[in-house]
Amino acid sequence: MYLKYFSLDRAPFCLPPNPDFLYLSPQHGACLTHLRYGIEQQKGIIVITGEVGCGKTLLLQTFLQELEDSKYQKIVLKNPCIGAIDLYAEILRNLALAVKSRSPLEMLECIRKALSRLSEEQREIVLVIDEAQNLSVEMLEQIRLLSNIESSNHQSIQIVIAGQPELRHLLRTHGLRQLRQRVAVYYNLYPLRYLEMIKYIQYRLAAAGHTGGLKFTMPALVSIYRASKGIPRLINALCDRALISTYVRGSHTVSYRDARRAIRDLRRL
Repeated sequence: MYLKYFSLDRAPFCLPPNPDFLYLSPQHGACLTHLRYGIEQQKGIIVITGEVGCGKTLLLQTFLQELEDSKYQKIVLKNPCIGAIDLYAEILRNLALAVKSRSPLEMLECIRKALSRLSEEQREIVLVIDEAQNLSVEMLEQIRLLSNIESSNHQSIQIVIAGQPELRHLLRTHGLRQLRQRVAVYYNLYPLRYLEMIKYIQYRLAAAGHTGGLKFTMPALVSIYRASKGIPRLINALCDRALISTYVRGSHTVSYRDARRAIRDLRRL
């Protein structure tokens, strides 16, 4: 609606994760470095936590794009509530292997043999489980069993577990102490600071084709930051609504009133 008016090529504050719009704040850059280190050094289990909307899924998408298909078999688990048998079956399907048995032990053995073959080809599996705070203790224990599989004396399956802060609390339970001890790399994402938010907004506008003319006043930025608490997803939602208000006014300056109107609209939901 407002793209042509503001001379933008595409929506700068779209909500679905898009690696083209990834702003690497210092902590997001550090998180990506932790992911790279964990995989390159074959650490086995990597855990990423962070508040809802802080950019975990976007970072994971960017990270997976970096991994060479010739070296890594990437498996993304989109439904973390599935049981152990479904987990193993999903892995086997991604490896283009027929599911001949519904026995967990036999399926694990089939996965082990597949890992051995991949190791001979100098390839590894990277299993990514997002929204892992929804996993049961039993499912997390099955993931630990997967991490125990080794081939040719090295870790041939790398597991990335990402989730909301509840995941961190879940991993601290006594029943998961064995899994917790296997976590070699851990990083927790925090919301953006105020100055980081300003750079974030500028970055997304530039990525959308903005070349100048559109600006946010300081009172507008302060209001957006206070309402969003620095969470990127909320920043996107507020900035999008504020741009609509600015467009309706026929202005190119996002004012405090535009920001407040956006905040009121969001709070009605």
